This record gives sequence, structure tokens and C-alpha cells, in this order.
Amino acid sequence: MRTLSLFFARKLTLLFLCGLCSLHMVQAQEDWVNYVVMKDNGVMSVSLDLNLDLNRPNYKNLLIVGGQFSDCMKNGFPSEKGLPGLYAFSDSIAQAIERIGPNRLAGYITYKCMAFDVFYVKDTTGLRDELTHMIDDNFSEDKSYIDIKFDKNWTYYANFLYPRSYSAEFLTDQQYLTDLVLQGDDLLGLRKVNHWIYSKSVEKRNALGQKLKRLKFSLDSIAYIRDREYPFQLTISRQDSITPSSIYELTTMLRNLSASVQSQYDGWSTELRTETDSSPK
Repeated sequence: MRTLSLFFARKLTLLFLCGLCSLHMVQAQEDWVNYVVMKDNGVMSVSLDLNLDLNRPNYKNLLIVGGQFSDCMKNGFPSEKGLPGLYAFSDSIAQAIERIGPNRLAGYITYKCMAFDVFYVKDTTGLRDELTHMIDDNFSEDKSYIDIKFDKNWTYYANFLYPRSYSAEFLTDQQYLTDLVLQGDDLLGLRKVNHWIYSKSVEKRNALGQKLKRLKFSLDSIAYIRDREYPFQLTISRQDSITPSSIYELTTMLRNLSASVQSQYDGWSTELRTETDSSPK
């Protein structure tokens, strides 16, 4: 699988996805899923505790609390300079909620220079006042958001946080998309997307190449890699959209097409497009 290998992307991904939960994520990291979606021509990131899909505590109240962060990139995600303040806000929220009573962190949402923590809590008595006072006393956010709702059936978790398409292939695409977004890419527009496919024989590779040419793919290079089970490599490219839904449809098609001629699709890569902007949207 071809993925973004820049050290900064890996470093920032780890900082953002793990740093936000530095105080209050007690679950194993592998229980969490991170993905991005397009919303109103903007990129929204969602992280959720996948373990809660099957093991939900008997907490019937939904709490969404968040604020605006000032140092963000043009795509609405925090710049490296803005991360410490975002961590401090999130950790302070967790401490305040913990003082009220039992709770469970369900996920995070980041969108257009705003970050939201999503909890399910057992008791809401005094919760809004506690959070409001904590935010007013310690932070100078121009915008803060507190929403408390009765959600006995965890409808918000199931219908909003949980991804509509969930599979190993979906998560593979999402890992790369997350890398791009955390470096400032807004995922918009057409761009050259490269793909790698491997076949068991030259004949299978040639047959696949003919199918791909009819779909307007460019056949960029071939190679023989001796130590692979499918040693005959084909590299292709095309101008395509890489929005989450578009790239998932594209890679699913290429996986199925490759399998139809006994070949294996092995992933994609593309150029990074960034333009930073420190002003909130």
C-alpha cells in the first residue's frame, strides 16, 4: 500500500489523534477509528471509540462541548501552533465532567476551526453550569458550544459518529486521507491519483491494462518484483476527485476490476495541496 511517508504527517497525526485524548482516553488506541467526511464543502474529521458500538454503559445523556481555536489552517484543522491550546481545552473539559459523575468519551469532531468532544454522561445535574464557569474562567474562546440532550438509545453515536461505510478497505483509504488533511489539504478538486496493481502473469497484467485504458487511465509503468506472490507490477494514474466518498468508490472499483483478472490492487497516492491561514472561519 502506498501511503504518505512524510515524517511531519505521521508526527502531526499522532499528536492530534492521541494528544486530544491525553488525559481522558483510557481505552486502548486500537479501539478508536478516525475518518474524514465532506460537509458543506469543508472537511470534517470524526474520531470515535469503536468499542462503544457493542459495549455501551447505561448513560442516557448526550453531551457535546467544544470551542473555537484560533490557529488553524485554511482547511479548518489546527496548525501545529494551535495544538497546545486545543489539548488544554479538551483536557479541562474532561476534568470538569469527571467532577460531576460517571461519563464516557465517545468521540471527537473537528470542523472549520472548531473542535468538539462528545460524551455520554449518567447525570446532568449542574453540568452546564460547571462547564460554563470553567470555560469562562479559563479560556477566551470567541465561540463555545454546550449541548446536552437525552439520548437513551445512543442515536447520535449510531447515526452521526459511526461511519456509514465501515470496512478494512474504507479504513485504509481514510488513513491516507487523514494524513493529507492534517497537513492542510482540503481534498477538493481533481488531481492526479496514482495506483499500484500486481498480477500473477504478464498476460493477466496486459488484460487488466486494456480494461483500464478503456476507463481513461494512463498506464505509467510496469515492473517485475521477484519476491512478491503477484510479481508483475502495473502503475496507473488518472485525474480524479479524492473526496472520501469519491476515492472509496474509485478504489472499490479498482479492487473489483483487479480481482476479475486475478490481480491485486495495492493502494494509491496523490499530490499534497496546502495553503495555510491562521484566521478562524
